[in-house]
Amino acid sequence: MSARFDGGSVHRHGEVAVYPGASADLGSSTKNVHPAPGLLISEMVPVKQSVKNWTEMVTVQVFYGLKATPDQFKARIESGLAAACPKSESRPVAQGEENGYPSMVWLQNCPLNKATGKPEITWFKAIQGNDSFYIVQVAFKAWPSKEQITQWMRYLKDATVCDTRLPDRACVAPGAGGPR
Repeated sequence: MSARFDGGSVHRHGEVAVYPGASADLGSSTKNVHPAPGLLISEMVPVKQSVKNWTEMVTVQVFYGLKATPDQFKARIESGLAAACPKSESRPVAQGEENGYPSMVWLQNCPLNKATGKPEITWFKAIQGNDSFYIVQVAFKAWPSKEQITQWMRYLKDATVCDTRLPDRACVAPGAGGPR
């Protein structure tokens, strides 16, 4: 199954997290959650699914003011997953700078999540901004098809952070090369 998730952006100060729309046939339902001061979570699932009962989900998290590297954040995620899914494994996908910001993409595979009784396969993209820390994740309850993996890897590649205050980190439309 493939889902359409409308793109968006999350602003604070001059720094912006930009996550593009994803192409496919279905619409999306979105739930924005503000569980604590300094944290924004936006969860998107296919229509007719919920954030409590889903097969595919995109989550965008903004940790306002968090000063951490992608490696540090990945280690924190991995330690939490080890308790929820003892046989989980993590694999690096990409690491480097994007638009002047340190970033990392990795895959985590949980063969059986104790809380749901289902597998969970998640790709994470972490971006260390100047003002905040950003996570975009794509999760599945079953191993995705090659087409889905290709679609979502493009999505994660296009998810970025930019800063309207810094000319060398200007906001550029994915694949366009010009300002947003």
